[in-house]
Amino acid sequence: MKTHYFDNASTTPVDQRVRNRMFEYLTDEGIFGNPSSNTHQFGWFASEAVEVAREEVATTIGADPREIVWTSGATESNNLAIRGTVQALAEKSCRNRIITLGTEHKAVLDTCERLTGIDLVVLDPKPDGQINWEALDNVLNEKTLIVSVMLVNNETGVVQEIQEIAKRAHGVGALMHTDLAQSVGKMPVDVTELAVDLGSLSAHKAHGPKGIGALYVRRSPDVVIAEQQHGGYHERGMRSGTLPTHQIVGMGEAYRLVRDEMISDLDRIAEYRVRLEATLASLGNISINGFGVPHILNASFHGLSAEPLISAMPRIAVSNGSACNSTSLQPSHVLKSMGLNRQDGLSSLRISFGRTTSTYDVQVLIDSLTEAVEGLRK
Repeated sequence: MKTHYFDNASTTPVDQRVRNRMFEYLTDEGIFGNPSSNTHQFGWFASEAVEVAREEVATTIGADPREIVWTSGATESNNLAIRGTVQALAEKSCRNRIITLGTEHKAVLDTCERLTGIDLVVLDPKPDGQINWEALDNVLNEKTLIVSVMLVNNETGVVQEIQEIAKRAHGVGALMHTDLAQSVGKMPVDVTELAVDLGSLSAHKAHGPKGIGALYVRRSPDVVIAEQQHGGYHERGMRSGTLPTHQIVGMGEAYRLVRDEMISDLDRIAEYRVRLEATLASLGNISINGFGVPHILNASFHGLSAEPLISAMPRIAVSNGSACNSTSLQPSHVLKSMGLNRQDGLSSLRISFGRTTSTYDVQVLIDSLTEAVEGLRK
């Protein structure tokens, strides 16, 4: 029995074109050298491939290739951005305040909570998931070192006004970091227009491979991060470790495809979203938690619990929140921060579309969801 995949916010299948490019950099029939080996052609060719991919990623987000630092994924990028900034600048600048949102990914919240000597301010958003401007202004001051708010929320799809947040952060001399993992491929992203100083990127959220990501670091004497992984002074001293050429090439190809195909993907997925919302409206007693990119829909099925609902749809792969918290019996911290009570939090499903989602998949989802909801209500 085929399972229809609607958990693309968790991870996306690798595009076959990305897979084919990666294979070229794995065996002795292709380019397998260490890109740091500068004494022979095996290393030269690998290094060239890494730099081409760096340029692809930079072009996709409106950056300079020299502003892209390779990491193992968005989690490491978040750690590097926040920890690296604190270690490099907190003592020097006499700033120790970090401001973030309660709806952020755990890779940001947990990182912030584990820092010592930091005045951490975690703001609750408004019920629609958007930042509360008054609350932000009340805590921004000359002690603020960094503000970290993601552009697209990974559980609700809510899009924050990062450009305005960055403007207010810069107004008090603070740096602006944003997690862009869920943004690339879901909406146009230009780090210059967003006015951010640091941006975390992921490949596997955009039909690239797992285990590879990047951190955008704006070229400015004001933006300095301390290396968190030592052992070779790679990536201009910001992140040591042998670069995985095949994964980097895969990320570069995935981001190139985003530039070529995002508009058509968005149009098609927006149509799927409309169909799904119409179904939820017809079933009744269901509320959508936040509105943003069409790829992610989070809904509370009032009077039902998410676990039995998921079990009643064995042909459908959906989630009840972030994959990082999928083993927890507690409601999503994102929904809790938005003001949902425990019952509504535990009745919520996240349904997320991707490039490989078909019209047939959506019809099976609609039929399965309708049958499951009506059956459980009876």
